[in-house]
Amino acid sequence: MKNKYDVIIVGNGVAGLFAALHLPNDKDIAIITKGDMEECDSYLAQGGICVLKNEDDYAAFFEDTMRAGHYENDRDAVELMIRSSQDIIRELVDYGVEFERKQGEFTYTKEGAHTASRILHHEDLTGKEITSKLLAHVKERKNISLFEHVTMVDILERDNVCYGIMVSENPETGKLQENISKTKNVDVGESEYIVQEKVSRIYSDYVIWACGGVGGLYKHSTNYRHLTGDTVAISVKHNIELKDISYVQIHPTTLYAKTSGRRFLISESVRGEGAVLLDKDGNRFVDELLPRDRLTEKIREQMAKEGTDHVRLSVTHMGAEEIKKRFPNIYKTCMEQGYDITKEPIPVVPAQHYFMGGVKVDLDGHTSMNRLYAAGETACNGVHGANRLASNSLLESLVWAKRGAEDIAEHYECADHSWCEEYFEDEKSEGYIPDKSYEDVKDEYFYLAREKVRPGFTG
Repeated sequence: MKNKYDVIIVGNGVAGLFAALHLPNDKDIAIITKGDMEECDSYLAQGGICVLKNEDDYAAFFEDTMRAGHYENDRDAVELMIRSSQDIIRELVDYGVEFERKQGEFTYTKEGAHTASRILHHEDLTGKEITSKLLAHVKERKNISLFEHVTMVDILERDNVCYGIMVSENPETGKLQENISKTKNVDVGESEYIVQEKVSRIYSDYVIWACGGVGGLYKHSTNYRHLTGDTVAISVKHNIELKDISYVQIHPTTLYAKTSGRRFLISESVRGEGAVLLDKDGNRFVDELLPRDRLTEKIREQMAKEGTDHVRLSVTHMGAEEIKKRFPNIYKTCMEQGYDITKEPIPVVPAQHYFMGGVKVDLDGHTSMNRLYAAGETACNGVHGANRLASNSLLESLVWAKRGAEDIAEHYECADHSWCEEYFEDEKSEGYIPDKSYEDVKDEYFYLAREKVRPGFTG
């Protein structure tokens, strides 16, 4: 990486990619990610993306979102998201995203807490379809550079203004680097070599956080394990305002497994297509389209009543061919785990899924720190309230990513970095930040983030 970019985007999910595509082509942009380019939760989104079908659906869409969020939502943010949805979908289609159609017209599905069918989807891989198409377009932009296995360690801040970030290139890449802050001996068979972890200060005019959620803080989560809420910890450290920090959503139906780790999601859309939840005797015990938080409570009550560690979800009513067509990824994954969902129920259990809280942002994605924006799951604009309505997440991420990027473009001002090197890098300066790798801070950040979300923390 260079030591200066116009805009640095931390995160490579739909929010980070969409923001990059809406920044001016004459700006030098860097996108960094902790893992590989495909290791982001956006790729894992199965169900779909909400859209306002027509004006007749507006009141119901608004009310469904508010009701699911226990009316703790920001009403202006909800209105903005819904009113922006049709333009977002048109842009996605222009980028080559393919949603299911019948005779040339979109087909819509329904999920929990929705009173109408308003969700577009691509099989059961909607997130992958959107993210991969956006990534392909990002790769075509000569002004955008992508960096894998590069982790934000801290921000470079003075007087509540963000002037860039500190990063470390993770040793797991196995690449020798210069400018050493830390070394590790790594056994590679008969020989041994030194993996050198590079720590750098990267300056920029603007920073956009699109870092994802907090699933890595939990024993059982549908998220990638490296998403550990680093922005929460960094915000606490730098007095950046947070919002609804304890609002963590548990998804009611993930594939049951006895081992710890990331849980495979059994999409909300499966229940939207009529799947039923069964107790140990094969009896239906709940309305499957309750909001996620209420359904999770009912499932946990049923497990406690029966003394079991899971319940079962049956989709056999759809028929084998329809199941394989509509939910090919779920069918394939369950078969790999020994469950033929065309013939038998799926064992399911609740697991952590989504972070409704986060870094507080306004309607244009500004955080409380100047020159720092946030979008996606790492940000909280108030759309979701206390509980996210199914399939609003992709839409919300795209709306605020676009608005933040367009706000930067409209009001772009170059920052004065002439003093930064001396201030942040000179050991004698009051603003000196010593070299520190992610290995140095990850435990501190993990526990700091976990303590902040603890009211909603369930292990």
